[in-house]
Amino acid sequence: MINMSCMLKKQPIEFKSSVLTCLMLYINSNAVDMVQHAILKKIKEAPRFFNNASVILNVQNLTDSVEWEEMYKAIINTRIKIIGVDDNMKYIVKKKIIKSGIPILSKNKKIIEKRELYYKNICNQNHKLLQTKVITVPVRSGQKIYVHKSDLIIINNVNTGAELIADGNIYIFGIMRGRVLAGVNGDKTKNIFCTNFFAELVSIAGEYLLIDQIEPNFIGRGVRIFFKNDILSMMLLS
Repeated sequence: MINMSCMLKKQPIEFKSSVLTCLMLYINSNAVDMVQHAILKKIKEAPRFFNNASVILNVQNLTDSVEWEEMYKAIINTRIKIIGVDDNMKYIVKKKIIKSGIPILSKNKKIIEKRELYYKNICNQNHKLLQTKVITVPVRSGQKIYVHKSDLIIINNVNTGAELIADGNIYIFGIMRGRVLAGVNGDKTKNIFCTNFFAELVSIAGEYLLIDQIEPNFIGRGVRIFFKNDILSMMLLS
C-alpha cells in the first residue's frame, strides 16, 4: 500500500517567483559623512517608514574614488538594511562592491522583455485578467496590500502602520491613516483619492510627501494626490 503522506511531503526548500516592492536608495555623493547625515535626517523625518528599512542601493553617480567599505559601514550604521546593489554602475565601483561581497542585482533585459510580451498577449486574449482589486474589510496595522498592474479600491478604513501599494491608481473610501504608494512602476499619471485623509505618507512614482509636509487644511478632508507640472500635488475633492 502506497503511503500518500510521504508522497505529498514538501521538499526542504523551494524556489518560487515573487513580486516584491522595495525602496531604492540613490547614493549621489562620495562624501561618506554627508550621505550618512542625509539618511539619518530622513529617518528622523519619518521613523516609522525609514527606520530599519530594507533598500536596494543605486550607486550609478559614485565615482571610482569612492571609499566603498567606509560608505557601506556608514549606511548600515544608520540601521538601513541593504538587500543588494543595482547593477547600473561604473566598472571600478562595481569591482569594489563585488570584493566586499554585497550582492549585485542584475536585470536581464531579454527575459523581462519576453515576460512583458507574454503578459500583453495574455491580456489581449482576456482583458478581465487585470480587474481592479476591491477590498471591503478594514486594513490592519502592519498589513501590506500590493496589486500588480491594476488599480486598488479600499471601501473601509486603513489603520496607522498599514501600507497600500499599487502599480495603478488607489482609491480609499474611508479613513486613511497608513501609507499609500501608487504608480510604483514609475507612472506619474496615476492618482490617489481619499475621502478622509490622515495618511502618514503618500507616494506616486517614487516621489513622496510625509504627513508633516502636508498643509493642515487637507487633513481629515477628501483629497486627490497627483502630479502637476512634474510636482507631487494635492487638491481638495469638496
